[in-house]
Amino acid sequence: MFLLFEEAGKYMAGRVLSEADASAQIELDSGKRVKVKAANMLLKFEKPAPAQFVSAAQALSQTIELELAWEFSPEEEFSFSELARDYFSVAATLEQQAGMLFCLFEAPHYFRRAGKGRFRKAPADVIALALAAIEKKKFVQQQIEAWVAELGAGTCPAPIREQLYKILFRPDKNAPEYKAVVEASRATHTAPLDLLQRAGAIDSPYQFHWRRFLFDNFPKGIGFPSLEAPAIKDDLPVAAVRAFSIDDSATTEIDDALSVQGLGTGTVVVGIHIAAPALALHPGSEIDQLGRARLSTVYMPGFKITMLPDAVVQAYTLQEGRDCPAVSLYLALDESTLELRGSETRLERVPIAANLRHDQLDALVTLPWLEDLASEATADPAAVQSMASALRPELAFLFRLARHRKLAREVVRGKPETFNRPDYNFRLLGNHGAEPDGSEQVSISVRQRGAPLDLIVAEAMILANSHWGAWMAEMGVPAIYRSQASMAPGVKVRMGTKALPHAGIGVACYAWSTSPLRRYTDLVNQWQIIACARHGRSAALAAPFKPKDAELFSIISAFDAAYSAYSGYQGAMERFWTLKFLQQNGVTDLVASVFKENMVRAEELPLVLPVLGARDLPRGARVRVKLGDIDEITLDVVGTVVERLDVAAGAVAGVDTSTDPNEDDDEVVAGPIAIAVDMADAATPAGDNPAP
Repeated sequence: MFLLFEEAGKYMAGRVLSEADASAQIELDSGKRVKVKAANMLLKFEKPAPAQFVSAAQALSQTIELELAWEFSPEEEFSFSELARDYFSVAATLEQQAGMLFCLFEAPHYFRRAGKGRFRKAPADVIALALAAIEKKKFVQQQIEAWVAELGAGTCPAPIREQLYKILFRPDKNAPEYKAVVEASRATHTAPLDLLQRAGAIDSPYQFHWRRFLFDNFPKGIGFPSLEAPAIKDDLPVAAVRAFSIDDSATTEIDDALSVQGLGTGTVVVGIHIAAPALALHPGSEIDQLGRARLSTVYMPGFKITMLPDAVVQAYTLQEGRDCPAVSLYLALDESTLELRGSETRLERVPIAANLRHDQLDALVTLPWLEDLASEATADPAAVQSMASALRPELAFLFRLARHRKLAREVVRGKPETFNRPDYNFRLLGNHGAEPDGSEQVSISVRQRGAPLDLIVAEAMILANSHWGAWMAEMGVPAIYRSQASMAPGVKVRMGTKALPHAGIGVACYAWSTSPLRRYTDLVNQWQIIACARHGRSAALAAPFKPKDAELFSIISAFDAAYSAYSGYQGAMERFWTLKFLQQNGVTDLVASVFKENMVRAEELPLVLPVLGARDLPRGARVRVKLGDIDEITLDVVGTVVERLDVAAGAVAGVDTSTDPNEDDDEVVAGPIAIAVDMADAATPAGDNPAP
């Protein structure tokens, strides 16, 4: 005796070894024995053998017309054997009954399961929908097969091209476009990215990086709605100062300016003036929501995506020739000892006498030029150099103050700050700030960190950020701070709402407040500073953000993520243009220094790359590296050490086990690029203050 039964949603047949009222012991063809409950027993038969019986029934099930079977089936619940007798004949054989069972089970769109071996017919409208879905599925599968063939032949179908970045980086694994790429990748034994590249889905390497960045961070595009900058309604006094800013020529968001009063009187007042969009913009306003969505300006060689619309930026930027609304910090200093005698924060309009530019003045404003005021200025008719010469005494005092403040911070840090690696300026020739397409000629020049103008601005911003951070804490007003518990390797800079020390800078607390046109955290802190300036000890009640405000923590979390993504992209694009520079100038080898096992840093370019042949070389060893092929998609280039330059040819030093230390401040090194390579040596964003 044999038995057809159901076990875990599957139909099986086997020999009955023993049977009781509630169950039976069954032996399968494999020799395995199973216990089957009476409720799961469906058919008993004498012959043929179980495997033959099941095979014949399955073949018979394929001949049953589902539409006809559905017509024969009753409206109420029924068993498979009842429908078999209605469909075949009253004397339906056991094979026919089993065939009907298999047919009903495999057609859930026609028949719904109602129990073991029992079914109920589906309504006609449900069947129509199910059949349409089945047809659609067949069509989609045919479409997938057609796309697979096209991809295999080296052509990219338009729907896949349109979904390129979603397929690669945020796929819907049920989408036909994704399935087609996966199947084509398997069929051709090619990685999806290589497959799509060969099929022409990627217009250019630059566009690949750019559009991938937009897909991840600006899915709605980088444009702004048409908005007018609200006017500052406060009746602000005009400051009796001659302020000037120091930025790169590409800078349009001029956030900060400096002034010096009282030279030669024994007490000098240094003014640090910060553009004040927070006097006009308010939390929750339409423009504020735009800034909060972006959180920071995005920098890249030759282009940038501003945090705020250009019309808003131009309304509040510290443009020369205007009396600009500003939040000003005035520091009264002993002229000889530079001891701080007093400080005051004011809301006012500041006359901006000049917008000085690093790249135009670094060659003029040198250490000898600042220290020897009696020497003649360089005779240069350029207006910017003439203005720098007119401001020479102020610049000299600010440089002296900057060196003094730097030394004081280094005492707290426990070691001096060293700028042993330069910053690099990238210029895309001829694009004039327009969105690049990747074909531009690139120029890379060096801007040495710690140059006089660089140091003046950096120390002034550190002074303002640390002073205002401490002031807000004293007033009981919450702010967004950056802190670092120690300078030990692996201890990272963190953001929070507590005024904690920043060991890397060497200050008691540090609140970004000096770039409110470019960083949302600075705009938030400016709202809090303005509350302190207006309300004094009552500022905690008047400030937009209160202690333990959940909004502050939300802003910190979002800013951290966005700033990291933007810095990573900046680093990626600087690497892209560095690789372009190699190609455009036919550079096939370069001089580099080993900084960890099998990794070198180019001496004259912002480039880190893996090399062969450096395994046993010590840290700092100078080598000549022959460059291999450049992959502009993965931003990969591999080199081979061909010569050791700092010792006799062929000499080998001991094995280097050191790791790359934490160098400089937390803004200088870019994060990892998401495509197969880690970036280092990213320069400070063009036009951004180099302060940490």
